[in-house]
Amino acid sequence: MKLKNLLLIFILLLLLVQVLPVTGLQASNAENRTITDMVGRSIEIPTQINHVLSTAPPTTMTIYMLAPDTLLGLNSASNTTKFMDQKYRDLPNVGGWYGTSTGNYETFISLKPDVVIEPDLGTGDLSKTILERQEKFSEIPVIGIMDARNITGYDPSIQFLGSLLNKESESKSLLEFYHRVLSLVQNKASSIPDDKKVTVYYAEGPKGLKTDPVGSSHSELIELVGGKNIADCNITPGMGMTEVSMEQVLSWNPDVIIVGDPGFYKSVYSDPIWANIKAVQNKRVYLVPQAPFPWFDRPPGVNRIIGIPWVAKILYPDVYSDIDITSLAKEFYSKFYHYDLSDSDLTSILNP
Repeated sequence: MKLKNLLLIFILLLLLVQVLPVTGLQASNAENRTITDMVGRSIEIPTQINHVLSTAPPTTMTIYMLAPDTLLGLNSASNTTKFMDQKYRDLPNVGGWYGTSTGNYETFISLKPDVVIEPDLGTGDLSKTILERQEKFSEIPVIGIMDARNITGYDPSIQFLGSLLNKESESKSLLEFYHRVLSLVQNKASSIPDDKKVTVYYAEGPKGLKTDPVGSSHSELIELVGGKNIADCNITPGMGMTEVSMEQVLSWNPDVIIVGDPGFYKSVYSDPIWANIKAVQNKRVYLVPQAPFPWFDRPPGVNRIIGIPWVAKILYPDVYSDIDITSLAKEFYSKFYHYDLSDSDLTSILNP
């Protein structure tokens, strides 16, 4: 009888030895999943992503909107001192690879992200760039995101990041707001006759003598709401900002000037060089709301969603009289910038 019991115990031990490795493998698999990124690469990533870095601002801003507590750092220290909770203000500036910025791989690796996200900035072959990043980042998965710049094409990247970060509810909420403001302007914009369109100059740089013409991702909001981008110049690839002369701006004589640089905005009304331009004479020069991220451009990412109704209202206050920019801004900041604006906050944003 004792022999039978010993034999039974031995058999049970053998079975346990065989089962345990399989159970361990299954637990390991449960910690990871395989996805296909937006450039078609198959990648194994953690099932639960808790720590994320992006190499450029457009995607960093989307992550901030959907899953701010996963962000380990921002790509720039500018415009982050207002209208953000302190814990997000305290995120380090990790830099990145965009415009003229060259990131530091060691900085990214030292923060130990679960994944690094590389957006398409239209400056080269994204697939090739990702392979280069992956080699440098070694075991940290690098995930490609396409089309992060087209004002009417944000859906795929928002949906992808919502799924990636297990934030589907948040991505649906952002998409609902995005489609709502798009629908507020698109039908009316298409009905504005060409001879009634407001002419607009987008003034960039400290002197206001850089701009982005029709066809640039940096000035899309003008045409989206029915305005006419008056700049007749070449597109500068990548970061844009084509240099123009004062003589050109005088000849264009725009109805409205949208200003990207706060320093230039402070001087434009007192500068005699600009005094004869229609927009200046009619007090229709508008500084882009800046904090925590610009509403019009720089970058041309999802931060521009709230800029859609703002540009519509400054160009055509009568056509878009049904748009309540106060209500929309407060909703956007609360839901997606995780900050509840007071009336005085909003006044300071809209009337610098």
